[in-house]
Amino acid sequence: MWRGLYTAATGMITETKRTDVIANNIANAATTGYKHDKAIHREFEAMLIRRVHDWEEGGMVGMMDGAAAEINDLGTNTNDVTQIRGFNADPFYRPTIGRLGLGDFIDEIAVDYEQGPLETTGHQFDLAIVGDGFFTIQSPQGVRYSRNGAFFKNAEGWLQDIRGYNVLDTEGNPIRIPRDVRDEDIFITGDGSIYVHGDDTELEEPPTNPDNLLTVGNLGNRQLLARLNFVQFNDRLAIQKQGDNLFYQVQDADGNVAQPQPATGEILQGVLEKSNVEIVREMVELIHNHRMYEAGQKAVVTQDTMLDASVNQVGRIGS
Repeated sequence: MWRGLYTAATGMITETKRTDVIANNIANAATTGYKHDKAIHREFEAMLIRRVHDWEEGGMVGMMDGAAAEINDLGTNTNDVTQIRGFNADPFYRPTIGRLGLGDFIDEIAVDYEQGPLETTGHQFDLAIVGDGFFTIQSPQGVRYSRNGAFFKNAEGWLQDIRGYNVLDTEGNPIRIPRDVRDEDIFITGDGSIYVHGDDTELEEPPTNPDNLLTVGNLGNRQLLARLNFVQFNDRLAIQKQGDNLFYQVQDADGNVAQPQPATGEILQGVLEKSNVEIVREMVELIHNHRMYEAGQKAVVTQDTMLDASVNQVGRIGS
């Protein structure tokens, strides 16, 4: 009974944690670039239950003074139904009853990187990632990665996210938009290159590479201002969520940190990637979890009632 009580309790704890994950998903349904979390549960190692002794006509089979020459001597006939079902009266053989589950636990909070729907905003510094990739952000805790491309230019021209953290370029430096450059003259390509339309704009740090001065179609000349550090991780377990829609690098079993690789996705300007959370699915999961929690709660009450009866009533039988 004690074992059943704890098994039911582990199920309730698991559903409580799963409900917390679902609640967090629902709370971030409108968060730009948010990726859906999923609680992965795992069963505790099951316990193998065996019979220690079997009883036959009031005595234990196998508990004899002398050695038994045949199985009939043990008091069990070979034609007995228990023989057909695999029963063995050998005193050195303990028949298997089965496996007893000991409950489950939350093994991992997995991130679903499925592409979220796109929303056109028309803002020059709103960027959406299609496919694999992350923007690189400089946070107070160090370099972080994000799918949230809702950026803006502050009063000093620094490109920042909604928390005021600087967006980094491929050199690991913050990106600054010159004051004499209008927002509508900023053009960002799919690989994260930031260009300024026209060749008459004097940048604070003009490019020295002549390849930075390009002519594309009828857009005229454009100058390269910076390149976003647009990266990806081939191992999805190389990064974990920190909070504030940011990801950080984690160490593997050997203590190594995976290095980011150039992203294979594409950046769209004037577009934002919305959360990939489906509200209807989350509400259905929430209702299901509530019912599972109630089932575990009833199991705990049942086990407690049986334990109470065994302690307070069984001892008084026949007295």
